[in-house]
Amino acid sequence: MKLTLKEKLSVLPPEPGCYQMKDKHGTIIYVGKAKNLKNRVSSYFTGAHDHKTTRLVSEIEDFDILVTKTEKESLILEINLIKEHRPKFNIIFIDDKSYPYLKLNRTGIPVVSVSRDRKQNPKFMYFGPYPNATAARKMSELLSETLPSDAGFVPNKQKIYTTLNHTEAVWSEAEIDAWRQNLVKVLQGNDKGFRDALVEKMMHASETLNFEVASHYKEKLEALDYISDRQQVQFSIRESFDMFSYAVHRGYLAIVGLFVRSGRLLEKTMALEATLEDPEDALLSFISQFYERQPKPKHVYVPNIVDAQSLEELLGIKVSHPQRGNKRQLLDIGKRNAEIQLESQFEVLQSRQEHLESALVELQHTLNLNQPIRRVEIFDNSHISGSFAVSACVVYDDGEPNRKLYRRYKLSTGSDDLASMREVIYRRYFRILKEQTQFPDLIIVDGGFNQVKSAQEVLDDLGLTIPLCGLVKDDRHRTRGIMDCDGQEKSVSLSSALFNLLTQMQDEVHRYVITYHRLLRKKKMTASILDEVEGLGSVGKKQLYAKFGSLKNMRQASIEELSAVVSTSVAQNIYELLHLEME
Repeated sequence: MKLTLKEKLSVLPPEPGCYQMKDKHGTIIYVGKAKNLKNRVSSYFTGAHDHKTTRLVSEIEDFDILVTKTEKESLILEINLIKEHRPKFNIIFIDDKSYPYLKLNRTGIPVVSVSRDRKQNPKFMYFGPYPNATAARKMSELLSETLPSDAGFVPNKQKIYTTLNHTEAVWSEAEIDAWRQNLVKVLQGNDKGFRDALVEKMMHASETLNFEVASHYKEKLEALDYISDRQQVQFSIRESFDMFSYAVHRGYLAIVGLFVRSGRLLEKTMALEATLEDPEDALLSFISQFYERQPKPKHVYVPNIVDAQSLEELLGIKVSHPQRGNKRQLLDIGKRNAEIQLESQFEVLQSRQEHLESALVELQHTLNLNQPIRRVEIFDNSHISGSFAVSACVVYDDGEPNRKLYRRYKLSTGSDDLASMREVIYRRYFRILKEQTQFPDLIIVDGGFNQVKSAQEVLDDLGLTIPLCGLVKDDRHRTRGIMDCDGQEKSVSLSSALFNLLTQMQDEVHRYVITYHRLLRKKKMTASILDEVEGLGSVGKKQLYAKFGSLKNMRQASIEELSAVVSTSVAQNIYELLHLEME
């Protein structure tokens, strides 16, 4: 027999461990750790809470606990459980995008390139990370256009790589090694010699009235200034480490990460989130998530609030608390940056949160729903005269778009809008039924009563009772109101929070479906043009796109340039066909 929440609370042990809160679907919605499970878990069900905790508690239908021997074990278990289940009430700080590094090959011709490799290749040296991707790209472009000692200006990367193919005949091994060492110095921040050489060459070009070359050198110097302005030297000792600081205010947490490489503050990153967790737990969660996707330094510095020993064991690198000197000063600077971030954005964040909550409550009342609306799924269809029929589903959780859950569909129903709606609703919710994943609290279709009726028929056939409505639009295709399943139009005030949210949802699903529709049309058009080229196979097409990037660039290429990828006869066919398409 299943115990009630009250019965489970009464038998909780006063020991360390982790707890997992579950909703009515059995989905884990929050994971936490505790020194004393009995006290910590019971606290959720007694006394007053802030808004986010109140929302969590309102969704808890069950919980599980895992007892551990020590707090350190519970920390490691908590992080692994969050990583596995990604509960919606835990902060998932870091998205799937890793920060770029610059990498330089250790052998052969030196080439600097941008890398997002999560595992560093020993054949390369890595410099970074660069949370500012623009800085990484500019530095890569700058150094990729630089020859040994910058001997002679090379105006574009294509020419330098053409030159590199014959490098053995141009430069000796000693010159190449010196070239690599100079690149390393620049990447480590020792750019004075490099800068002086660029200035000298710019001045010489200007004095000899070669203004085009002088302009190119000026652009190089500006790129170097752009990068250097974002790399402030902090230490006389040339150390490399990462450091994390934080600040909290009324349920919001700001975290600042500082990356020091060879004594230079390379970059910083920020996270600002509403949190249920203690600052220590949230900071630990952030750092562990961060290094899932980033190469680890040899040393990390953290505030005293963090259990350095546990984090060290978790990461497998040295973790310390800076107590004095310039590292302590840098930690304080990071904390002040976090405080400034909170001060400047707290009111905006709080106002936005209240705005979204107001909109969702108004939507619930407008549709006379008994349950709060947390997840909304919105559908829109698109086609041209029955061709390229597609549909899209966008997902909003608590009024915010959850882009990882967006889905798009190729449809087989052509120009029949109602059949298209039936097809996409069936495919979406049959799959959710099959996979036993989370249903939305509300479905919105971008259309009037006929679209709503078609969607409702499919839900009935599947045996699902999910609230459903449509978006009614005016003559200018703007949201005017909501259409319920009975065909009743519910008006929405243009000045309301609900109107703003519905408009945002409509714009987002329309953007997503149109983007997909255009992508399919572009692929079809591109494929049909190149498929007509006699003698050109799939491998040749891939090589052409790898070389030129787009049809536009292929049209601008000469027969000789096309011949570098395919045979001369095929290049002639491509050239004639693409220029015929332009007539």
